[in-house]
Amino acid sequence: MLGDFKKDEYFKIDVESHIYPPVLEMDYFTRRHKSRYTLFERLGVSALPEYQEMSERMRGVWSSEPEVVIELMDMYGIDMACVMRENMMMITSWAYPMATNRYVFSACEKYPERFIFQANVGPVLRRGVKNAIWELEYLVKEKNCRLIKMYLPEEETYPNDPQLYPFYEKICELDIPMTVHTGMSWGQLLGPSKYCRPIYLDDVATEFPELKIIGFHAGWPYCREMNMVASNHINMYISLSLLVPWGITMPWRFAEILGEAIQSVGVDRVIWGTDYFGPFCELAMRLSVEGLSDFEMPDELRGRYGLPPLTDEDKAKIFGLNLAKLLGVEAKRRTP
Repeated sequence: MLGDFKKDEYFKIDVESHIYPPVLEMDYFTRRHKSRYTLFERLGVSALPEYQEMSERMRGVWSSEPEVVIELMDMYGIDMACVMRENMMMITSWAYPMATNRYVFSACEKYPERFIFQANVGPVLRRGVKNAIWELEYLVKEKNCRLIKMYLPEEETYPNDPQLYPFYEKICELDIPMTVHTGMSWGQLLGPSKYCRPIYLDDVATEFPELKIIGFHAGWPYCREMNMVASNHINMYISLSLLVPWGITMPWRFAEILGEAIQSVGVDRVIWGTDYFGPFCELAMRLSVEGLSDFEMPDELRGRYGLPPLTDEDKAKIFGLNLAKLLGVEAKRRTP
């Protein structure tokens, strides 16, 4: 049993959080998409009694409206979130997205102290690079977009595809970070994992040294590949989004991921996040906070690999100070 949640004093920015309006027929969006259930099994969350209780309470609830997200952020001490739309158009055979950039920037305009606008203008190649560039430039200059998300399986190509280079050039010109899904494709019909291998970002970071790249999910299960690439490029950052619950459920695995990332790039280029996707992820959000705030690097692992202890200063940087510096955000507490 997890017990009562205890708030801490760390300033926190969630680098990856999804918002969308109420979805009345989720089966339409998730037809044949079974692996959404096994994600919590991979994280070790579904084995917790609290997960069963939450599943019953949230059964049939498919809404990630801004007010719902802020309520949970307040509950778990998260000051700001980089919110984005969720496409899911591959799942619906390119019929309809769950949310739009307009929906997201409207929420950010309503709650500017809590939300940071992270756009997704893809699929860049399917819609046309020029069209994607036009929308990106508009969103950055007119709607205060601060980050741009790339999901390569949806592009159906690798990140080092030269067709995407004009898009990267525009991101550099606009001087915003690019977040990239790395590692495995987490669900059936979400596209092949081969496009998510971190090694292909090596070419991108080399060709565009001024492009600030944040690799979501630390490249898992290719974490060492991510560490290797990021260690060679000071413009690359490693995000722990989605993986932090392992600090509670599988602490040894999390210690290896976090410890080797810090060894490879230093604590200043490691970034925290939840990958929140809806109220049924409430427990994962809590564990994403506790998984880092309560975490201690195991002595045996420190001795075996020469890992330094994880200090309160390190945790503060990972939770929010690193991303605040990257985005030019004031690092002040915003939760009640």
